[in-house]
This record gives sequence, structure tokens and C-alpha cells, in this order.
Amino acid sequence: MRFGKNPETGAEWSLTSWRAPNDPTPGDYRQVLDTQGLPESVLWQGNVKKFSTGPWNGLRFSGIPEIASYSREFSVELVDRPDEIAYVFNHTAGAPFSLLVLNEDGVLKRLAWDPDNRGWTVWMQSPRDPCDDYGKCGAFGLCNEDGAATQFCRCVEGFSPVNQSQWSMRETSGGCRRNVPLECGNGTTTDGFRVLKGVKLPDTDNAAVDMSVTLEQCRVRGLANCSCVAYAPADIRGGGSGCVMWKDDIVDVRYIENGQELYVRLAKSELLVHEKRRDMAKVVFPVTVSLLALTSAAMYLVWICILRGRATSLKFLQGRYQNSHKKTRGFVSASDEHGEELDLDLPFVCFGDIVSATNNFSEDNMLGQGGFGKVYKGMMDDNNEVAIKRLGKGSRQGAEEFRNEVVLIAKLQHRNLVRLLGYCIHGDEKLLIYEYLPNRSLDSFIFNAANKKVLDWPTRLKIIKGVARGLLYLHQDSRLTIIHRDLKSSNILLDTDMNPKISDFGMARIFGGNEQEANTNRVVGTYGYMSPEYAMNGAFSVKSDTYSFGVIILEIISGLKITLTHFTGFPDLLAYAWSLWQDGKAIDMVDSSLAKTCSPSEALRCIHIGLLCVQYNPNSRPLMSSVVFMLENESTVLSVPRQPMYFSQRYPEAQGTGESTSSSVNSMSVTTLEGR
Repeated sequence: MRFGKNPETGAEWSLTSWRAPNDPTPGDYRQVLDTQGLPESVLWQGNVKKFSTGPWNGLRFSGIPEIASYSREFSVELVDRPDEIAYVFNHTAGAPFSLLVLNEDGVLKRLAWDPDNRGWTVWMQSPRDPCDDYGKCGAFGLCNEDGAATQFCRCVEGFSPVNQSQWSMRETSGGCRRNVPLECGNGTTTDGFRVLKGVKLPDTDNAAVDMSVTLEQCRVRGLANCSCVAYAPADIRGGGSGCVMWKDDIVDVRYIENGQELYVRLAKSELLVHEKRRDMAKVVFPVTVSLLALTSAAMYLVWICILRGRATSLKFLQGRYQNSHKKTRGFVSASDEHGEELDLDLPFVCFGDIVSATNNFSEDNMLGQGGFGKVYKGMMDDNNEVAIKRLGKGSRQGAEEFRNEVVLIAKLQHRNLVRLLGYCIHGDEKLLIYEYLPNRSLDSFIFNAANKKVLDWPTRLKIIKGVARGLLYLHQDSRLTIIHRDLKSSNILLDTDMNPKISDFGMARIFGGNEQEANTNRVVGTYGYMSPEYAMNGAFSVKSDTYSFGVIILEIISGLKITLTHFTGFPDLLAYAWSLWQDGKAIDMVDSSLAKTCSPSEALRCIHIGLLCVQYNPNSRPLMSSVVFMLENESTVLSVPRQPMYFSQRYPEAQGTGESTSSSVNSMSVTTLEGR
């Protein structure tokens, strides 16, 4: 199958949506291959560009890293010759039958045939999240779906919003402008480039492409050309080659897993500010991470590293869990945000041991990658496996989040929380060592057509109960009352027996004394999982985590992601679940792969509890102690849930019959749905 055009004749192979599910006349959406710069697949609604995959980088479209996982089922390539520029994909032997469909709502889906259930399942789809909205953050804006802020947008370093008041109202399409003008001119320049890591490359409509030069030659050309605002390799294979240079603005940049490096032009003074910040971090960071280097302790650790070398093994890492008189420890001392002394006793691991354990951070050892950096599988002495989280130098998880994770997880011990075994700081490197969980994260099962069959109903119910018990421990049973603030399916890891363990405490907050609720100006978390009061007002409490847990319950039962439902007229999973509940058809949302193992009464009870957890009013949501009790005691009578609030990105108003009210800010509608 081919997707592209013939430059000589103008013939085009593209997709056009239907007008409606039962009306095959041409609809509003077209998916085409744009060849103006580097080839990229673009979704148009009329004359409005709605989504771009990012440019082809030699292996894949830069904004669709999951294409790399196609290799087992499809072979993909980009054909570029005088009579054809096309994206081509073919099935490999044994791959399932598949379709590529552009539906009436402008969603491009790869469907795979499930022979067991005799139906089509969604293999992948786009757009996927708010950051896929074309140009969401405007010129020199940078979108982060993981939720560094409610509006998902910030400016590239060295830039500030053009209109700050609009940004505060979450209207970010106006973009950003330079803090300091460039100094290029008269044949000389003191400007330079700063690398932006892990991103989808900008739209290339205003870019010049030269495949014949090296990346270094590209940099030299960019410096000599005053209109060049950014550059990147055109082909990432073999360390990078070719040159893409952007003029005027860069648009549609976002953080993404397995993203690329983009070099952005800044004035000399801005580059110096960045260097000073980096140098300051090198000095201040060890103090921020809890006075790591008391002179005597630091010298002690140095001697341990020198004398023991490879003797720093998992026994060393697990010192706080094993009663061995031979264990060796590094000490962290810190205070929480309320001034309470935190007497941490956590092993420090030498960087050289980590390099050896990961085979020098080999790509073959990499388990995954996110905006924070990469996670590697490591083999310590005695053939003990660990997971090593290596925070990238350009990571969105900074000193505060790193300290948070070290301080919090070191004090937490529960079977449903991931164990932190040690840490390492080495120059710019920040690393965390965890227990290794072979089955990775929950989302890799429930949202994957092939893997979801592994999770039968008893296993899914066990996961729901395990996560609930882990949250109860955080909120009530541990010495510290902790609000996770970023609970989602990808932060639930699974061990060999599919027992769930809550992970990633970088955004967590400690509550002290009788504190019940707090506010923040820095809203963190992930779209869809954030409670309404937190997303809109920055108010958070234990009930914020309860809301996130309710979303996860509904995802586990349905196999559908909160922001990516596949049902016309429903902006998200909550709207779909509530509509079925009102119509007395809640059982219809149960994942079809559970048909043979599901207990209808247990599934309906879990859906009921999930809807209680996602109620709009936090006072109406149950505490996790009540949730655990309701899950364990089927005879308990449950209260009637009230309709949830949901956020719509593509639907400004509720679809279908019934009344709706909306309060709109930057196309994010707060909508209530009446039963039909």
C-alpha cells in the first residue's frame, strides 16, 4: 500500500474521511503526504492543518516513534524518486490483517484483525493527545503532554510568551518571542545553538533541506546564515547526516519518547545564562539533594568505590532490606518542605558500577524512554537484575523532582510500591536504581491488542485491588501522608506475578500534621488523570489521587485510554462510561477480550466504584480506605454516583441529545452530560 504523490503528474494517494459512519460521501478531513520540506503526513480539515506526524528522519516520522515497533508486523520505508514520493508499508510473514482508516472525526487509525474475537482492534491512532493539535503552543512554543502545566505549553529556553495574559488563560497559540535579539549581521555573529533533546521536529514548510552535508557542516552553514533559527540532521541513521535548516519560526514542537535533537539559535548572552545555570546547578545540586557530600561521608564513599570496585553489588544496594553485617551505605540527610528532618539511609552506587551493569548504557539494555530520560536494565554482581533510571541532561525532571523521588521512596515500604534500591550522582548524571519488574507497565498490556489477552478478569481485579491498597498506604498507613499527583496507567508497574506496584514519585507532595488540602501555582500531572479542582485551580488533596484511581479502574475494565476513546460523540472515557451507566448498559464497556473470564457482577461493581471516584465534587469521592473496603466486601451497598466532569479537546459541546453546559477556556470545555 502506498501513501504519497507523483511529483511529475500531481497524482496523489491519500485518505479522505466519510461524512458520517453511515454516509460514505467525502467528509471534512484529508490525510496527505506533504513533500514541501521533508516528507511528513498531515491531517487537514478543509484548509486548516490539524495534525502533523513530523518529518521523516530516515527511519520513521519524528513525531510517531511507535513506528519503530512495527518491524515485527510491517516493513516501512519512504520512497523518494522523480516519479514518486511515498510512504510504503508491507506486511511481514505472520502479521495480522490490518486497515488504515481515517474516520469521520479526523482520527487516523491502524486497525488489526483479532481472529479470536472476530473483530477489528485499534493498533495505533493519531492524533493521540492535546500536544498533537497542530501549532498548539505557537512559534517557539514547546508542548509537554506529561503535564508540566495545565495548558501543556511552555516556551523554548531563551523565549517568553508573546502575550503573557493570554497564556495565563491557556490561550497559547500566539507563541513565544526571543528574550534577547540575535546579534547576527555584517558577516559576523556571536550567536550560537543550544540543543533541545527528545522532541518531535518542527513543521518543515519553511525549512531548507540538503542531504549531502554532514551535521557539522550544517551547523557552520546555520551560523553563517542569519535567517537560520534552528537546524537538525535530516537523517538520524548512522549518527546523523544531512541538514534541515528552519527560517523565521519553528512551529509544532513537542516532547516525545525517543525524540530527536533540535539545535535552536540563541544570542550569546542567552547561551551564557544557560552556562551559568548549569555551572550553578553543579554546585548547588548536591546540597539540594540533601547534603550528599559531608566531607567525611564523601571521602568514605570514594574509598569504598576505589577499594571495592566491582564489589558494589546488589547486596550493597539492598542494604536497607537485608540484615547483612557486610553491607555498605551512603547516607542522605534532608528535611521535607515542612522542616521535618528526614533521616534517610539509602545506598550510594558508584557510576562505574552502573556503567558496567548496563554494558555502558547499551541500547540493547534500554527498557523505555520518557521526557525524564531513559530506563535501562542492569545486571549487578550475583546475576541480580535492576532497573536504572538515567535522567537526561535536558530532562524535564529536575533537581526538585529527583530529590522528591529519593526522599520519598526511600522511606516507603509496601508490596504495592516500587522499591528504590540506590542512587548515583556523577557530574551531570543523576541516576536512580530500582527493583527490576519484568512485565513493565500496566498501559503496555491494557492498551495493546496483543498483550491485553494476558490480563484475564481475575488478574485485572487483582491489579485494581493492589493499586487501591498501595494508595491507602500512601494516604493513611505510612508515616508520611503522601499525594502522588501523577497516578496513571503507565506509572503502574507489574512484577512477574502481575502484582501492581505504584512508581514515579517525582511529582509527589508530603502532607504534614492535620493538613488536608493544598494549592499550587505549578500544576503537574497528565491530561485526563487530573481531577477538575486540581487542573483548573491547583487545589489537591488525597481526593485528587482518588480521582486518578477511578480513571485507571475504568481503563482497566474497558481497555480504553481516558483520552483516546473510539466512540463517536464521546470526548473521553468518562463521558462514555457515564452515558452507559445512565442507560443501564454499563456492562457494555467491558473489554471484549474478557468475555470468557469476566464476572459481570464484579465488573459492574468496579465500574460503580470507578464512577464514585471520578465525581466532580471531591467531597463526594470516597477515601481510599472506603474504596478498599468496597472492593473487598461485595455485600456493601454502594451510594449512587453523580455525573463526572470531563474535559473535551475536540468537542466543544456534548454530543447527542440532552442538555449541556460548558465553560470554555482555550477550547477546553467543562461539560456535563445528561442521560439520553
